[in-house]
Formats: sequence, C-alpha cells, structure tokens
Amino acid sequence: MPKPVEGQPALAATDFLTVAEVAALMRVSKMTVYRLVHSGELPAVRVGRSFRVRAAAVHTYLESSYFDAG
Repeated sequence: MPKPVEGQPALAATDFLTVAEVAALMRVSKMTVYRLVHSGELPAVRVGRSFRVRAAAVHTYLESSYFDAG
C-alpha cells in the first residue's frame, strides 16, 4: 500500500458513494445525480461503467447550493 502524501488524505480513508447512495442522500433521482456529474457540477470518478462520488464532494456541492429564499 502506498504511503499517503503529506497534506493529502489517504485514499483508503476517503469515502466514495455510488450514484444511488448520492441520490438517496440528496433525496433526488439517480438521473439528477447523473446530470450533475455529466455537467461537471458534481465531480466523480468513473469505475468501469459506473461512477463514484466522494462524500466530501456531495457535502461541498450542497453547501455551495444554499440560496437566500427570504
């Protein structure tokens, strides 16, 4: 196993989610998650024919999506 680079988290410690898990977490359809991934709004890694999304990327996306509805 390679040693982690200083200042970067170990890859094994990074949580990756499937599209279905992201959809459930965000309470949207899987198609919505695919659209976010393909548009580049939600970074993802392609593994074979499927995508994996870092949990931190989902959190960052949701945090940046807040808007003032007042």
